[in-house]
Amino acid sequence: MDIAGSVALVTGSNRGIGRRFVTELLERGATRVYATARRPELVDVAGVEVLPLDITDQASVDAVAAAAADVTLLVNNAGITASGSLLTGDLDGARREMDTNLWGTLAMVRAFAPVIERNGGGAIVNVLSALSWFAAPGAGGYAAAKAAEWNMTNAVRLELAPKGISVQGLHLGAADTDMMAGYDGPMTDPVEVARAALDGVERGVAEVLVDDWSRMVKAALAGEPEALYAQIA
Repeated sequence: MDIAGSVALVTGSNRGIGRRFVTELLERGATRVYATARRPELVDVAGVEVLPLDITDQASVDAVAAAAADVTLLVNNAGITASGSLLTGDLDGARREMDTNLWGTLAMVRAFAPVIERNGGGAIVNVLSALSWFAAPGAGGYAAAKAAEWNMTNAVRLELAPKGISVQGLHLGAADTDMMAGYDGPMTDPVEVARAALDGVERGVAEVLVDDWSRMVKAALAGEPEALYAQIA
């Protein structure tokens, strides 16, 4: 699909990758951009329509779908991460990760798929992670949630293709955002993430790998797990 002339909605628009999606959509000529966030007062991009949204609250999701009935492009960027051990830590954080990253994203897909279909078709982007394909110490809950979100993305892609809706899975390692504060390693500029994703939307590709990290991890899945984790270490 063409970004120019589209009507887009971005979740988690107040900062980081979500904010860059919003600005890039405007620069590419989207007719209207809905910028959503749990704290809409923090959205500081001019020229957008700001809506409050908590993707873990079905009533909030339904209200946004009713208010943004002209959407043709949905960017599911909102997500959370919590640290801790799956064996010995408090599981409340892991449950929130699953509720937000998997079930919240699916709630948005379910709400907006009929909207996009009524508007003649379009696209959905789910922001995933290289951690969809491996686990790291302290990030087991996030990795499990992203792995589930990845295969959910594959499943809804199959269901939505006959309706004229493409579904993209967007994978990256680390981006220079507040979520990655304190990370000591190479990080991608969030604007490059948004550009890669939207380029992929225009090409109609099912999966976009933003950086070397995500490409390395996916390529290594064909081999033995021991080799992948030795390479990561």
